[in-house]
Amino acid sequence: MTIATLQSPHDVSTTLNYFASTDDDPPYRYIYTTPPAGKHEHNLGDDPRPVVVHDARGREDEFKLDVHGFQFARHVSAEKEFVDEEKISTGYYKEVEELLKRETGGRRVLIFDHTIRRHPEKDGTLPRNQMRGPVERVHIDQTYEASVKRVRQLLGADADRLLRARVRLINVWRPIAHPVFHKPLAVGDWRSLDESADLVPVRYIYPDREGATFSVRYNPAHRWWHLAQQTPEEVTLIKCYDSETDRARLTPHTAFWDQTSPSDAPHRQSIEIRALVFDGE
Repeated sequence: MTIATLQSPHDVSTTLNYFASTDDDPPYRYIYTTPPAGKHEHNLGDDPRPVVVHDARGREDEFKLDVHGFQFARHVSAEKEFVDEEKISTGYYKEVEELLKRETGGRRVLIFDHTIRRHPEKDGTLPRNQMRGPVERVHIDQTYEASVKRVRQLLGADADRLLRARVRLINVWRPIAHPVFHKPLAVGDWRSLDESADLVPVRYIYPDREGATFSVRYNPAHRWWHLAQQTPEEVTLIKCYDSETDRARLTPHTAFWDQTSPSDAPHRQSIEIRALVFDGE
């Protein structure tokens, strides 16, 4: 099967789902646990808004983690299929650790999670412990407070020492098997975000702990980017937290619908790694 290559730049007019609440309670979501009687699994609705997602193809080197909140890098992995969890957590994790040290200058990297997405429908259509799909809602994976809490949960006695130096939480997002045609990844420019008005904390309630993510209110100033037909040899670095406050601290991101994608192109597959990057050791 031959898939046509899109002309660059490939800016996409589309719709992104922003924050809306379905009730008057503070936003929440129950994860891997049954909500109390009378509670829904979550109270998050959608506020769909028209946007243009601009194509970064040919301009990849212009985007920087500390300026925009995201960055593109070429990285060829020895892992191709991502079906063996042991190979992912040993070989691939090590590759990503070295990549993050090189790209960020961090001295210590702790990878604590990864998600593989192969289902063609949006995330939430199947139980979370089954096949996952793209997340079609503008979000950031951790709030500022939840990021610090995560460091303490994972690093224990070392946490206080590591938190005295710079700490970042960075996702490394990679397509699997083929270029992305359907539901590509959009990343938002930090500089177009109103940090005080746009970010909405959402409680994530697990059986044994609580965390929190940011949902995002619509703002017409937001500026969005994607890397058209991103390949498995290209990764997107997505900043979700930075303890330094004088630079980009995070970037909103979401999957989006590109109606110009070839209908016979394969469905998107991807893996995202979540890692803490420490300037201390």
